[in-house]
Amino acid sequence: MGAVDLGEDVHLWYVFSDEVREAGILERFAALMAPEERARHDRFVFEKDRHQFLVTRGVIRTLIGRYLDVDPAGCAFVANEYGRPSLSHPAGGTLAFNISHTNGMVVCALAREPEIGVDVEDASRAIGLELARRFFSADEADALEALPEDERPARFFEYWTLKEAYIKARGMGLSLPLDGFSMQLPAGGPPGIRFATTIDDAAGTWQFAQFRPTPRHHLAVAVRRRGGERAIRLRELRVE
Repeated sequence: MGAVDLGEDVHLWYVFSDEVREAGILERFAALMAPEERARHDRFVFEKDRHQFLVTRGVIRTLIGRYLDVDPAGCAFVANEYGRPSLSHPAGGTLAFNISHTNGMVVCALAREPEIGVDVEDASRAIGLELARRFFSADEADALEALPEDERPARFFEYWTLKEAYIKARGMGLSLPLDGFSMQLPAGGPPGIRFATTIDDAAGTWQFAQFRPTPRHHLAVAVRRRGGERAIRLRELRVE
C-alpha cells in the first residue's frame, strides 16, 4: 500500500492495551518479536506485564511497518548507552520513534525529527505529592504547592509527563538532572521549558504538547523542531 508520509508532522498513536485480547492478534504480535524480545517477555513474572510488553512490541513493529512499508518482523533495533532504542534496520534515521506505556495504555510517537519523546501516565494511581520536592525543580514544586489542594494531582502529572517526555527526547536518561529544567505552563498557551545553567540546551528549539486521551490518562510529547511549529496529531490505533 506504500509508506505513510509523515511530512514534518508528529504522529501519536495510542492503544488500549487491556482491550487487545483476541488470540489471533496476540499470536501475530508474538511472531513479530525477535529472539531477545521473546526472552525479555518470558522473564516477566506477572501475566499483565507480559501482556503489556507483547502489545507494546507488536504496536511499535506494526506502526513502523506501515510507515516505512516494510515487513514488521524484519525491523531491528539498537539502544544507545542510556538505553534509548532506535531503528538499526531498515534505514535507521529515516524514522524516529518513542514509546511509553502505563496501566491500560500504550502510546507511540513517530516523527522525522530524531529528538522525540512521549510519556503517558495513569493519574488514577496513588501518588505522593511530596515527590515534587525530590524530583521537580524548585520553581515547579513551588508552583504546585501554590495551587488549591484539589488541583495539585492533575498539575503533578502535567509536570511529570512533560519532564519525562523531554528526558526521553534527549535520549540521555537521568544523566540530565530533573531539577535542572523547569516546565512552564502558561494559561492559554502551549507548554515551554527553562533551563538552569547545568543543562546546555536552547529552550526555543523545543515544542511540547499535552493531551488527555481519557479522563485518567495524561500524555505529553516533546520534539526538538528545526524550523517552524510541527503539527502534532493524536489518534487511537484500532488493532485488528
